[in-house]
Amino acid sequence: MTDHANASHAEQKEAAALSSIVASTGMTIAKAVAAVLTGSLGLLSEAIHGLLDVGATVMTWFAVRIAEAPADDQHHYGHAKIESVAALFETGLLFVASGWIVWEAAHRLMGHGETVEVTPLAVGVVVVSIVVDFFRARHLKKVAEATNSQALEADALHFSSDMWSSMVVLAGLGMVWAGFPLGDPIAAIGVSAFVCLAGWRLGQRTIDSLMDAAPHGVDARIRAIAERSAGVVAIERVRARPSGAKVFV
Repeated sequence: MTDHANASHAEQKEAAALSSIVASTGMTIAKAVAAVLTGSLGLLSEAIHGLLDVGATVMTWFAVRIAEAPADDQHHYGHAKIESVAALFETGLLFVASGWIVWEAAHRLMGHGETVEVTPLAVGVVVVSIVVDFFRARHLKKVAEATNSQALEADALHFSSDMWSSMVVLAGLGMVWAGFPLGDPIAAIGVSAFVCLAGWRLGQRTIDSLMDAAPHGVDARIRAIAERSAGVVAIERVRARPSGAKVFV
């Protein structure tokens, strides 16, 4: 990959991470305000989840900047693994958020907590959140695929799960409006389920990267290339180590 291409990828990743920070901050503030005004646990859980999102996206922004630093005497394979470390930390935040949501939802299901008031503001915030999450997840996924960025891929997965969890919150508000007040804490538990699923998927990919698991199919591809090369008698073993957008063979 040329230096120009590397610079272009770095700029794309930084721009995507910055736009993600702006979107996360704006939606978190809106959800927090709506949660306070309505007493909705579903919205409050989304606001807390959003606060973790802001921290995760800021960390992602720093990670993609550090990842572009060239190899040095201490880091012979470059600094791209920092993206995997950032993604692993984000996974931990997802599970922490899930634990708190489930605990608070169980508390309300036992008859404790506030009465939820369904308002146009609450519904509007959730609908806008779904739209924003859809477009930012699609944009992040596109940039992650173009630059092979694990940190941005983690963000894309994160915000895709946010979109679905917001749909669950919207369903919970609908149940409260229809006269079923337990719909809100049940929806909050649904949110935690989506969050855990996203965390599990993200964690598996991240750990594979940190454990230097070879990309799928790379062994066969390298063998095929080597066997076509003049002078190759036999191939005993292929070793491949991914590091960001590069694979060292």
